Amino acid sequence: MVSDDAIIQSRLKTLGIFWIIYGVLRLVAAAWLVSFSNTATLMYGSLLNRVPDPFAMMDFFHLMYTFLIVLSIVCAALGLVAGIALVTGHKFGEAVAIVAAFLSLCDVPLGITLGTYSLIVLLPLRAIHVSTVEDPTSRFRRFPSAT
Repeated sequence: MVSDDAIIQSRLKTLGIFWIIYGVLRLVAAAWLVSFSNTATLMYGSLLNRVPDPFAMMDFFHLMYTFLIVLSIVCAALGLVAGIALVTGHKFGEAVAIVAAFLSLCDVPLGITLGTYSLIVLLPLRAIHVSTVEDPTSRFRRFPSAT
């Protein structure tokens, strides 16, 4: 009969494989954004004909576009690290996957799906690990009650 730990490890490895796939897809998305930055700038700039201050709007566009590229690279790196750690069975993989899950929630539809599932699976596991390390009420049980 298969133990609960073996089932959990199997599910974490599967989740790790999905995080690796997600990380690769986010790297491809970052490369795609970088390769089309000139086209995106020209397309957005052509919309600014009738705006009173087009240079400020263009600066804001460049800021947001750079933020999207950096966010995609950070999500890819976290996804790859979390996936490799979960597949290999390292304990820090759960914490990294939780951070990656929160950051991936802004990516529709794959990030929302993978992030929500990861949070549902990993947050109870983290609570179990924390509660088994030390029960905060256990130190109060040692002292007898005065009443």
